[in-house]
Parts: sequence; structure tokens; C-alpha cells
Amino acid sequence: MKSRSDAVKMNRRRCLGGIAAAAGLALGALPRTAAATTLAQVRLRGTLLVGVYDDMPPFHVAGKGVDVDIAAALAQALGVKLSLLPFPADENMDDDLRNMVWKGHYLGYGPADVLMHVPVERPLMMANPQVSIFAPYYRERVAIARDLAKLPELESLQPLAQHKTAVPGQSLAGWLLIGADHGAYREHLSTQWKDGCECARALQRGEVDAAAGQWSELETVLRGDARYAIEPLPMPRAPRDGWAAGLAVKKDATDLAQALQGAMDQLAGSGALKAIFARANLDWHTP
Repeated sequence: MKSRSDAVKMNRRRCLGGIAAAAGLALGALPRTAAATTLAQVRLRGTLLVGVYDDMPPFHVAGKGVDVDIAAALAQALGVKLSLLPFPADENMDDDLRNMVWKGHYLGYGPADVLMHVPVERPLMMANPQVSIFAPYYRERVAIARDLAKLPELESLQPLAQHKTAVPGQSLAGWLLIGADHGAYREHLSTQWKDGCECARALQRGEVDAAAGQWSELETVLRGDARYAIEPLPMPRAPRDGWAAGLAVKKDATDLAQALQGAMDQLAGSGALKAIFARANLDWHTP
């Protein structure tokens, strides 16, 4: 099974190919590591450069979203302005950390001072010693929403054999459902959707009886509508407890990491973080 860190990437648009990143590596040169940004440098510059994933509802779409609001609050806590660095996800999380945190992209942009929405997982940390991953602020999971009038219960996937389900084909939810029970539900899956938000809207329009995706995608559309229920995807291969999303900085950016952790703790303790998620129609709990 794919790791959660890699699987989480499947639902993001893949706009960067596998071009060789640097000819110097082929000649045996050591990879270049960008110098760590200190808190003093951020304050002297007057801006916090924050990497955010492109086209990732409800966290970032066209300069707006939960991650943008959190980034703005973190910058304000440090006494500086926010400068966003949106970017398209690469093939896996290791590539994103290299391009956006510790080295910079071969196309010439990055790295950022801090990257949002990084899975806070020990295997990912061990595989990327150049970065520090910390400050979890949300727990994501794979989920399914259903029309209660048509699917009053869903304790297993078997009822989906009689009901049309919308799911983004290029996502963890899509990968799980397409292969579930040896492909038993493929004929009833509608997989052309870009993300779980689109699937949830298809459910609202009555085009399908169920919609799968990430919990945040489904909830931001359906929360508060008593006609629908949202639950974890009922299959053993789905990571039922989900994964925590947090921040990443260069390994040596110790004082910046400490300041950001303190700011995130303050946002959580004051209720500001919960309010940010509520504006996106999401129910926030401590990860």
C-alpha cells in the first residue's frame, strides 16, 4: 500500500514532470542546500514567504482558503506581512520538501520560509533530514458522504454496488474505491471529478447517491445539511485515523520554527484557528 504521505498527493494537480533536476548531480556533485532563514531575517525583510499548494480546496484556491488565512495569522503573529508562494504538487512529498523547503525548484522559484500542509509523520521526517516538520493544525481523513434518504446506512462498501458514487479518480479515495473488493464497484463509480468538493456538489444536485474524497472537501460543501452524512470510508485499507497536516521549515531554522510553533499554539488556544476553519464551513478539533 502507498504511504499516506504519497497517497495524499494523488488528489492534487500534477503539473510538474519528472525532468532531471540538475546536471550537476549526474556528475557526482552534492545537492545544494539553501541557507536556513532565521527569525531575525524574516523580521528584517518584513515578510514571511509561505508555500501553499495550488488548487487545493478548501485550503487554497486562487489566493484564498484555510491555509492562506492561517499563513496570514502566523505572519501577523511574527509582526510581518504575508507573501504567498503557491506551487503545483510534484510526484511525492519528498520532492515538495526539496523544492519548497530546503533547496528550491529547478525552475527557479523557492524555497519558501515555511511550507503549509505537510503530513506530520515520523517516516517522512526520517526520510527528509534537511527539514523540520512540526505544528500539526488539522487532521485529514478519507471519507464518504451519502444521501440519507437513499443510503440510510453504510457499514461496508457493499451497498455501493447498487448506488452511483462520485469520487475523484486521481485521489486516494479513488484509488481505494476503484480497487476495492477486486473492482466490484467500478461500474458504479463516477471518476471524472477534479476533487471531493465537486463530488459533494454532484451529490447535492442528485446526480449521485454518495460522494467520496477527503473529509475537508466533503464537509466544506455539505456541513449543516441534514440530508447528508459524512463518515470515514468503511474499508480496512483506508487510513481510518487519517493524517495530521502541519508546517515544515529548513532543519537549521530553529528560532523560526519555535516562533511559528508558538504562534500556532496561540491561534489554537485563543479560538482563532477554530474560527478560521469555521469560515470554510469546517469543524476544527485539536489534531
